[in-house]
Amino acid sequence: MNTIEWWPKLDSEAQTWLIEHNGEVIAEDVVNKIAAAGGVVTSHAWWIGDQTPEGIYLSDEAVDWIEETANGE
Repeated sequence: MNTIEWWPKLDSEAQTWLIEHNGEVIAEDVVNKIAAAGGVVTSHAWWIGDQTPEGIYLSDEAVDWIEETANGE
């Protein structure tokens, strides 16, 4: 499984939001924090899932990675 390289550079508020809302549309302020932390927000990034008019979703692999990280696995 890939590692989300920008995760350790996010502030705890953004990490907590992603854990609590895992699988939901990513809030725009969190997307901005991901980009500021070095996350390339393009459809070619492995951690990007669907991009809809509502916003950006994480890929299934990224959702699993965040869940495992939150559970200390």
